[in-house]
Amino acid sequence: MQIAAPYLMFLGDVPDALAAKTAHGIVDWRPEWCLGQLRLPGCKADLGIPDLTIPEAAERGAKTMVVGVVNAGGVLPEHWIPVIVAAIEAGLDVATGLHVRLKDTPAIREAAERHGRQLFDVRHTDQRFATGKGIKRPGLRLLTVGTDCSVGKKYTVLALEREMRKRGFDADFRATGQTGVFISGRGVAIDAVVADFISGAVEWLSPAAAPTHWDLIEGQGSLFHPSFAGVSLGLLHGAQPDAFVVCHEPTRTRMRGVEHPLPTIKEVIDLTIRCGRLTNPAIQPVGIAVNTQALGEDEARGYLDKLAREHGLPATDPVRFGVGSIVDRLAAQFPHSAPSTGND
Repeated sequence: MQIAAPYLMFLGDVPDALAAKTAHGIVDWRPEWCLGQLRLPGCKADLGIPDLTIPEAAERGAKTMVVGVVNAGGVLPEHWIPVIVAAIEAGLDVATGLHVRLKDTPAIREAAERHGRQLFDVRHTDQRFATGKGIKRPGLRLLTVGTDCSVGKKYTVLALEREMRKRGFDADFRATGQTGVFISGRGVAIDAVVADFISGAVEWLSPAAAPTHWDLIEGQGSLFHPSFAGVSLGLLHGAQPDAFVVCHEPTRTRMRGVEHPLPTIKEVIDLTIRCGRLTNPAIQPVGIAVNTQALGEDEARGYLDKLAREHGLPATDPVRFGVGSIVDRLAAQFPHSAPSTGND
């Protein structure tokens, strides 16, 4: 799908910044595409870009209104429907990552047909997937896994792609969530795939490649999360990762949206290896990525140093301190994939 930029980012009246993580991700990685934001009364999220009305956005050249939020069940609140219709009537296309399809709401479908506008449901695809086969395929793959959902798995692989390409690695980001699809222009929203076909969809997303090529696969959920572990496991088996990075947020005590306690990083490493060996017996951890936003800089550095010592792995905050140490580990553990220095 080709979604026209620039965007008007619609945040609705979401209760916190995490609920607007899709919009935040697009602004962070594609700021040049984001013209402004539209917030309803009571909205607790702010992207730090201009607040615009729909007429103002249309006048300034916005092409698409992106519903840049997530909520439980991916539903479309009734009071958002008139806003979406108004955007269509102003000449904007509409794109969303919600589970519900825009065209399934009669008022939205009829407005789009009447005004000749396009509706993009990024979570949904017409692509048909086979069941996963678990047959080892050429190429190298890295998967991000988490102690919880919303802990930085997407940001980590995007940071790794940027740093690895900068160093001359052959590496590509593979999106498995709606935000990643908006950012990369391709991918599969894996949590909208029927369960039997999740691993096959990931095999399709990351096909056989050159022996030195890295596919950097965005993880979803957590193997320990009672709501999303099924998606996480199917993704792990389909990805067949040679390497994985554990992502973590240090201030949480319980997993997001449930009462279950957060697993330890060691528990995540051990279970990922145990489950991942089904499709890649050589799977290994190569780093820990931590969202230290809630910590002061000295506290963050001390915490990361402690993790690195405890687990024998590089530990970093990809946004705050970069991912150079993890790329160093990849180069050491998979030397045939590292670019030549010219001294060979």
